[in-house]
Amino acid sequence: LTFPELERFIVEDLGQPKFRAAQVWQWIWQKHATSFDAMTDVSKQLRAKLAEVAEIVLPEIVTVQTSCDGTEKLLLRLRDGALVETVILPSTGQDGSVRIAQCVSSQIGCAMGCTFCTTGTMGFIRNMTAGEILSQVLVARMRLGDNRIDHPIIRNLVFMGMGEPSHNLANVMSAIAFLGTYSAIGHKNLVLSTVGDKRVFEALETSRVKPALAISLHSTIEEKRRQLLPKAGKIAIEELVEKAEIYARATGYPTQYQWTLIDGVNDGKDELANLVALLKGHYAMVNFIGVNAIDNSPYRRPSEDKIKACVTALRKEGVVCTLRVSAAQRIEGGCGQLRNRTLKVRDDLKGATCEEKAIQSEVTP
Repeated sequence: LTFPELERFIVEDLGQPKFRAAQVWQWIWQKHATSFDAMTDVSKQLRAKLAEVAEIVLPEIVTVQTSCDGTEKLLLRLRDGALVETVILPSTGQDGSVRIAQCVSSQIGCAMGCTFCTTGTMGFIRNMTAGEILSQVLVARMRLGDNRIDHPIIRNLVFMGMGEPSHNLANVMSAIAFLGTYSAIGHKNLVLSTVGDKRVFEALETSRVKPALAISLHSTIEEKRRQLLPKAGKIAIEELVEKAEIYARATGYPTQYQWTLIDGVNDGKDELANLVALLKGHYAMVNFIGVNAIDNSPYRRPSEDKIKACVTALRKEGVVCTLRVSAAQRIEGGCGQLRNRTLKVRDDLKGATCEEKAIQSEVTP
């Protein structure tokens, strides 16, 4: 349940005062209680009633895979047996402090069929409920011992896992509303990623919690983008960018344009020139990431020199650009690699080091 749902349940169904809902919520989200008996400041009568009519259900952690940089990919089993993956991503701030982000999933499988993404090969199985989406965060918090609501260890949540958020918009926006209201995670640190759908902008306009927006662009050429993202929303690229710019100016958060670099496909001078023409002067940034390996894919990552040249070319023209480094590819936890089955470490990356980090330090300020 989200907090409003929990409050309605406590007040309307059980006839209890509102503060009881806050107590139960605190026990689950801050103290990580897994049973009602553990809630010692809740009356025995209410604990007994809760045990009769409700239960605390958390996803089961099936496997944990850890990359050389500390990134963890969790395979979770939901109550109906469905499997979903979430990724815990550590990084080091400029002040040396450790920061944790989490990549959360919104669907079991995905209907988009993006040709560079493993999740797309699964097809669509079902939407996740708002509670299931939030349970990924709770499991990660429990794993990290993250029990400070006012200053959580997990400071960034990106909706970039399995699934297309715009296809499960009601549940995704409900989860975002909960996180933006009842946790200390700033709205700009909640990142909603989408291939682009008019319904997303309609939902964002009316939402009290305003997350940052990431657009999966990957090409500036309509036909090529349709080949890479066969089932993307029917919205022209220029209109998509225009709507994103309006939202960025209204919120004060730059739009993040996600771009998976594929050798010989979308890393040419034509694409870079189009990106400059499309985004120069906009409140936006381009996040490049080399394509990650997936089974039976013809796509290959460009050379590191070529990737750095793409970053440099945009920066010279005044377009903000960063290079995202995916050390989690070793555990198939990188962008485009999530799927709902137990995975082995890729043979070609066994014993690999985290030397990829040097690439990021070379091309980002």
